[in-house]
Amino acid sequence: MASHGFWSLGGQNADNPGSQSPNTPRAWCQAAAQKFPGGLGSKLCALLNVGEAEKPVDTSTKQEQETPAETCGCNKPCNCSKAATGFSELYSTDLLPALDGDMKTMNFLQEVVDILLAYIVESFDRSTKVIDFHYPNELLQRNNWELSDEPESLDDILVSCRATLKYAIKTAHPRYFNQLSTGLDMVGLAADWLTSTANTNMFTYEVAPVFVLLEYVTLKKMREIIGWPDGRGDGIFSPGGAISNMYAMLLARFKMFPEVKEKGMSSIPKLAAFTSEHSHFSIKKGAAALGIGTESVICIKADERGKMIPSDLEKKILEAKQKGLVPFFVSATAGTTVYGAFDPLIAVSDICKKYNVWMHVDGAWGGSLLMSRKHRWKLNGVERANSMTWNPHKMMAVPLQCSALLVREEGLMQSCNQMHAVYLFQQDKHYDLSYDTGDKALQCGRHVDIFKLWLMWRAKGTIGFEAQIDKCLELSEYLYNKIKDREGYEMVFDGKPQHTNVCFWYLPPGLRYMEDKVEKNKRLHKVAPVIKARMMEYGTTMVSYQPQGNNVNFFRMVISNPAATFEDIDFLIEEIERLGQDL
Repeated sequence: MASHGFWSLGGQNADNPGSQSPNTPRAWCQAAAQKFPGGLGSKLCALLNVGEAEKPVDTSTKQEQETPAETCGCNKPCNCSKAATGFSELYSTDLLPALDGDMKTMNFLQEVVDILLAYIVESFDRSTKVIDFHYPNELLQRNNWELSDEPESLDDILVSCRATLKYAIKTAHPRYFNQLSTGLDMVGLAADWLTSTANTNMFTYEVAPVFVLLEYVTLKKMREIIGWPDGRGDGIFSPGGAISNMYAMLLARFKMFPEVKEKGMSSIPKLAAFTSEHSHFSIKKGAAALGIGTESVICIKADERGKMIPSDLEKKILEAKQKGLVPFFVSATAGTTVYGAFDPLIAVSDICKKYNVWMHVDGAWGGSLLMSRKHRWKLNGVERANSMTWNPHKMMAVPLQCSALLVREEGLMQSCNQMHAVYLFQQDKHYDLSYDTGDKALQCGRHVDIFKLWLMWRAKGTIGFEAQIDKCLELSEYLYNKIKDREGYEMVFDGKPQHTNVCFWYLPPGLRYMEDKVEKNKRLHKVAPVIKARMMEYGTTMVSYQPQGNNVNFFRMVISNPAATFEDIDFLIEEIERLGQDL
């Protein structure tokens, strides 16, 4: 079983029968008050007590008195000016770069940091809610979210910060399983703070020298892991997997018909792209955005486990050619969104080579398994692809957003996208112009997404990411083994899942022995939405659901949160049964 983790700071008193349990916030606070300098531990405790009323259990516990607003929070006499700061009388114009704004700025930002630290601590506390759910109209009325012509005081700004986090989803919570991107890494968070502080653009080396070099180093490392010789090739970090997939389609079209860049779609034949019927919607969305059209995206049949059927791919390519279409792009999926399926990449690559079609691997969800020696075999053949999408903000738990497109052919992105804007990409600069990467991107302004991945990689090492990924897959196998033969559960497909996706139906007692299959499915279709709604209203956990093909609504449990434990999986099973037993 997992250790107490975050709360282990209070573990030194675990042998004292009169002490608090070391995995409770109060015990942690007692230890933090002694270990953190400047009274930060006491301030965290005071801020945490504000959230006691939001906890789903033990609401009878009396709240301790908050730290008075006029004190600085220090445990000893000090000369800090925080006590003298009255934020109700200050405005943003009083902060830097205002004259004498340095101390006011430091005090204001310290208040913001205190709010953030309290939220972080609370997010890892299993006794707090994952979500304090309110319906949209109700939430709109609870706070004044409107924008005004006159400025608000800094005190109002701090109130807005607290209110925003109060109603935010605690995506770091160990029982938040709703999306493919979950968890909160402390080093990644620190890197994100640094990135925002640096506040620069990724288009040229002259304005982002360190970040450009880190992107170069990291992309090369990722290409080496894919298996491309010496890590050669190209790549870029983009705003999410959907954009990375669109980049791949853009490059495939340019590779086959370079004239399209200047002359447009009317200058080339009608194209055909191919992808699994279980693939991500972004493939069709990319085709729509590029003017290729969604009707030109031909869906390939998948087997009962959600894997693309290679024989159907070849059949559809031949049919498209007979209709006068030009096959130019095949997107295979490594880790489908719902089933977590891995398409047979070797077989797909053989077909792409046979018909001279660009092979792309959408590994947004499953690409990170390349970091695991135990599981990377599921992507065998990826080294034969022309391009790959890989989202470290999913299984590697890098803070959002962090998505990379990796390309095997070096220089292709530059040829495809460059526009030679002389006000940015002057050719007579005094350094190596290959580090001015902005012209190979579709964007001009590009956010620094690299630093959090790079810093986390430095902190964990490859073996740290491997252990994290292996743990998530171990937890998914544990869930599968717990429910596959448990009364009231039915698996959507047979066999152990390839990824952390565990897809299942929960059948309440009233449905388990119903003989009318039509009526049973009709009622079963409503079970998952009701249980999910109750999860959110109680705030105890969150899990996604959806239909797929002819299958009525089922739960899709995914695990990417490093904070999750075996106990959290047990809790999920018990909570589903508690919330659904009367349906």
